[in-house]
Amino acid sequence: MIVWIASYPKSGNTWVRSLLSAYLYTKDGIFSDFDLLKKIHQFPSKKYLEFFLKKFQDIKEVSEYWIAAQDRINLLNTGTTFLKTHSALCTLENNSFTNRNNTCAAIYVVRDPRNLITSFSHHYSMNIDQSYNFIIDKNKMIMQNDSDNEKGIATILGNWSEHYKSWKNLKIAPVLIIKYEDLIVDTQNSFLKILNFLNKVIKIEIDEKKIINTVSTCNFENLSNKEKKEGFSEAAIYKNSKKVNFFYLGKKNNWKNMLDLEIEKKLRESFFKEMKELNYI
Repeated sequence: MIVWIASYPKSGNTWVRSLLSAYLYTKDGIFSDFDLLKKIHQFPSKKYLEFFLKKFQDIKEVSEYWIAAQDRINLLNTGTTFLKTHSALCTLENNSFTNRNNTCAAIYVVRDPRNLITSFSHHYSMNIDQSYNFIIDKNKMIMQNDSDNEKGIATILGNWSEHYKSWKNLKIAPVLIIKYEDLIVDTQNSFLKILNFLNKVIKIEIDEKKIINTVSTCNFENLSNKEKKEGFSEAAIYKNSKKVNFFYLGKKNNWKNMLDLEIEKKLRESFFKEMKELNYI
């Protein structure tokens, strides 16, 4: 069965993947290599859809095989499969993104759109106005970044609030909402919350020493330094072929110091209900 790690882009999905990869797939919880992230693949991706498709850019055609691809994943794996996704939890022409037979739980990572937008602009090489127009677009669809190994897979995104609500209202399995800001303020307790949630769904050992090692080696500074020394395959590439640091600002990304007041106002007006619900305003 599948446990989803879902989020809108640039909301902390990779950080949660790092924490879970280190804790679940090492003996001591030490994150030593970015290759650990390959333990948690992305969906949709060519890896899972090439059995059914040769072309991946038609979202309608891709959606026809969402469930079949997940059926095959669960057929070939007897245990739990963790999958990362940026897809909204949606239905396209009667094709559901996932179903009860394939999903046992979901972790949804949400981030204040006022901080997300600056990180988004950096990663996708957009100005703030372009990024704002992107994250308010209810009909938004993305193609995976050319820097990804899984590039070229059509994915339904929608806008920030609809994306959040789609996973928050998951009916077929338990869902845990994790705020990026809580991960920043208290990584250890936030990660423990994730582990306790998972322990109700799949049996995992809660090891305090291993948690400490995981949190320590997966902190932003360590991941950022590792990227500078070793590179990171998921970093975006500008049109001039220059790579952009994936681990960019961390705690320094504070909208109060970086965001134009007019854009901040527009974001509050666009997403008021959900931002208030999440105590962002």
